[in-house]
Amino acid sequence: MNLLPVKRAILSVTDKSGLAEFGKFLVDNGCELVSTGGTKKMLAGEGLPVTSVSDITDFPEILGGRVKTLHPNIHGGILADKDDDAHMETLRDFNIEPFDLICVNLYNFADAVAKGLDLKEAVEQIDIGGPTMLRASAKNFHSICVVPDPKYYEKVQQEIRENGGLSLEFRKELATLTFKLTSEYDAMITKYLSENGA
Repeated sequence: MNLLPVKRAILSVTDKSGLAEFGKFLVDNGCELVSTGGTKKMLAGEGLPVTSVSDITDFPEILGGRVKTLHPNIHGGILADKDDDAHMETLRDFNIEPFDLICVNLYNFADAVAKGLDLKEAVEQIDIGGPTMLRASAKNFHSICVVPDPKYYEKVQQEIRENGGLSLEFRKELATLTFKLTSEYDAMITKYLSENGA
């Protein structure tokens, strides 16, 4: 798929700068928003229509928020190859709707370390669902766009305004940047754990 129209998106971010404007742009261009926790609350507070992830999964957030998006109704919609008829048939069989854009940025683990949290508290700041969604959507850039940082919001909007969707070249660029970001995130956690006793 070369040009990807953006009709359904997950927004789940720690850094909420520029998010309200980005969300409004997506809604104004016919996109359904799906979100979690604080991001959903913020978007709804701005008057934007937004569906809770738990409404998509038919399952509440559990374990103090450790498990929110790790569900086939989310990851099936992220990982389906839209050019593969068998994938799309599977989505139909299980009533899963595909996503077109995943906007995720991660818990600020560096900030947790800088605050001098003890090991147990610091470990709680290790994001699991976020990197999983980032890596899944980056892998599937042929069918979806991953947006890992607010600094890319304007470029996404420009692409949609000018082309009516997101080009394959642009999606690949963001996928590459996303894998770089997640590898750096893991390296930071690796360094922290190797330097701090149990």
